[in-house]
Amino acid sequence: MKMEFDIDLILAMLAKEVADYKVPVVDLIAVQSQDPYQVLVATILSARTKDETTAGAAARLFARAPDLLSLAALSEEEIARLIYPVGFYRSKAGYLARLPAAVTSMGGAIPAEVDTLTKLPGVGRKTANLVVSVAFHKPAICVDTHVHRIMNIWGYVQTKTPLETEMALRGKLPQRHWLTVNSILVAFGQGTCKPIFPHCDRCVIRQYCPQIGVTPRRVPGSRRNAAMGRTLKLLCWNVNGIRAMEKKGFAELVRDLDPDILALQETKLQEEQVSDELKNIEGYQSFWHCAGRKGYAGVAVYSRIAPLSVRYGLNDPAFDNEGRVLTLEFADFFLINCYFPNAGEGLKRLDFKLAFNRALLEFAQGLAAQKSVVLCGDYNVAHREIDLKNPKSNEHNAGFTLQERSWMDDFLAAGFVDTFRMFNNEPGHYSWWSYRLNARAKDIGWRIDYFCVDEKSRHRVLGAAILKDVMGSDHCPVQLDFK
Repeated sequence: MKMEFDIDLILAMLAKEVADYKVPVVDLIAVQSQDPYQVLVATILSARTKDETTAGAAARLFARAPDLLSLAALSEEEIARLIYPVGFYRSKAGYLARLPAAVTSMGGAIPAEVDTLTKLPGVGRKTANLVVSVAFHKPAICVDTHVHRIMNIWGYVQTKTPLETEMALRGKLPQRHWLTVNSILVAFGQGTCKPIFPHCDRCVIRQYCPQIGVTPRRVPGSRRNAAMGRTLKLLCWNVNGIRAMEKKGFAELVRDLDPDILALQETKLQEEQVSDELKNIEGYQSFWHCAGRKGYAGVAVYSRIAPLSVRYGLNDPAFDNEGRVLTLEFADFFLINCYFPNAGEGLKRLDFKLAFNRALLEFAQGLAAQKSVVLCGDYNVAHREIDLKNPKSNEHNAGFTLQERSWMDDFLAAGFVDTFRMFNNEPGHYSWWSYRLNARAKDIGWRIDYFCVDEKSRHRVLGAAILKDVMGSDHCPVQLDFK
């Protein structure tokens, strides 16, 4: 018989558990200042930014602008310098520069109602709810990614977006929990129920949690040698600039993700710019193929297993100068890490891309004649209509043209397998979202990142997944479990 999920018991247990955890920065600022202005500004700064970075930026900004009047005296450029390196600092500087005038037009005080707050620059429902609950202690449910994710893991709600979760909780969650649920679950989500491989082995509510859609971490000390024939965990991720991710704690994230092999695309750096910290993450060898053009393309691979050989490019300068292909040979398979060209605005690079695609297919087929091939990367194409949110409006756009999709048909017909579609043929699964118009929060995305294997190696594929909760880029990682 299915047990009823006792939300009162669970939240009481977690409140006790997280009492000694690190306090989310916005709650800390609220305790220190009890100032709605500072809570609002800190909340705007905190979006897509680690708490330590937010805390430093907030401290610098409040030292110069402790209130709206002094904030109005700063230029947008000064604000940007003070809050750097929070995520999207230029956009946030613009929001903050416009904030004093916007508040003045509403009467001069920070509004205490969600609907009014959302009319301010840079303020969405999550921010508005957090300010109402934390700064004004009024009933509001702030649903960030942690609350949305954990409530669905528990099966307390069954929703697809944070907004749906907020609406569901307003109708179901007892109001006595509204003010505290965010701070409890943010702390719990950062410390134990992490987005990637949560620490279920030490979770205080594990006997009550249904663990819906969860893959727990491997318990430390339980790892077998990667060369002993166990299932390998392979990850592929377009990081859209590895140096920016390095500042956000990339090495720590790699340890949390715990892959045997991690293939990266769009590293956007030169080999001499690869820091020792990036090059030498503990437990991994790293290999880099960079573009000749600065700040462009580039691929890299981290591997726990020493490769037998490494090949850089396709032996064609037209393609190889862009740093797009890196191939590692292991005892019983080749890993091809590839960053496919984008057809570009106006499809000006479509012919170049199709030529690259043909060369890559020939290369992969040659390797597949020798041993198993795993070809991963940002293919820069959504293969079928189910692979993007709005297929009709994108029929003539780069990444969804008939020519690109036809090549993907030919690639699969030539003897390769889209591993994700071995397990899931449903729409609504994406690996890339535009930075514009809040596309990721609305889940308006494209599936353009793939793990493919040669047909004869299909039996070696034990699982495939899209890790949509991993942040840090406009893409999320995709995963292959390969025996």
